[in-house]
Amino acid sequence: MTDRVIIITGGATGIGKVYSQRLAEAGAKVVIADIVDEANHALADEINAAGGQALAQTTDVADEAKTKAMAQATMDKWGRIDGLINNASLMSVLGRKPWHEIAADEWDRVMQVNTKGVFLCCLAVYPHMKKQGGGKIVNISSSRVFDGGMWRLHYSASKGAVVVLTRALAREVGEDNICVNSVSPGFTLSETQVANSSNEHMSKRADSTKCFNRDQLPDDLVGAVMFLLSDASNYITGQTINVDGGRSMH
Repeated sequence: MTDRVIIITGGATGIGKVYSQRLAEAGAKVVIADIVDEANHALADEINAAGGQALAQTTDVADEAKTKAMAQATMDKWGRIDGLINNASLMSVLGRKPWHEIAADEWDRVMQVNTKGVFLCCLAVYPHMKKQGGGKIVNISSSRVFDGGMWRLHYSASKGAVVVLTRALAREVGEDNICVNSVSPGFTLSETQVANSSNEHMSKRADSTKCFNRDQLPDDLVGAVMFLLSDASNYITGQTINVDGGRSMH
C-alpha cells in the first residue's frame, strides 16, 4: 500500500475509521471522506501525528458537488487516485422495523446514501482513474444480501443494489484498467454499531449461525479490502467477497 492514494468514504467513524487507520499504517496516503467534520479532522490529525499521511475532506456522498470536490481535493493534494472504498452508509442508526412500517422518506434517504452515494463517488473518481491508466474501486455491501436479513428492508435492498452496480460497472470500466469489486461484511461490532444497538440485539446477532465462536470485528474486514486494493487482485473484477465468518455461503 506504500504511497497509494486511497479515498475512504465514511472513513472517520465505525468500520471506515479502521480502514483509514490500517491503510495509513500500511503506508497509504488516505483521504478521510466523512460527513462528520470534527471526526474527519481528528482522525487525520491522529494519523499525521503518528507519521502517516492523511487528508480530511468533509463529504456528503449523496451530494454530487461534494463528491466531485472530494476527488478534486485528492488530486490537488497528491495528483492521483489509486483506490476508492465506498464505505459510507446508513445502517446502525436505522430503527429495526417491519418493512410495512418504513416511511417512504426514510427509504429514499437510505437509497440516496447507500446506493446513489456509491454511484456518485465512482463517477467522481472515474475520469482521474481513466486518465492515469487504472485504479481500484471497492464497494462495501453486506452479507444481508445473501441471507435475506429482516427488519431493515431498505438497507438490505440498498446493499443488494451495490452488488449489482459492482458487477455492471466492472464490465463498463474494465477497458480503462479499473477493477471494481465489493466486500460484504457480516454483523460487525464497530464502535458505531455498539453505540446504536442494544446488548440483547448484539448478543442475538453474535450468537447466530457463524462458523467461528467469536464476534466479528472491523479488523476482520481489512485483509479482504487491502487485497482488492493491491496488485495481487489485478485480474479480479466484478466480484463480491463475503466476510462474515461463514454465516452466509454462496
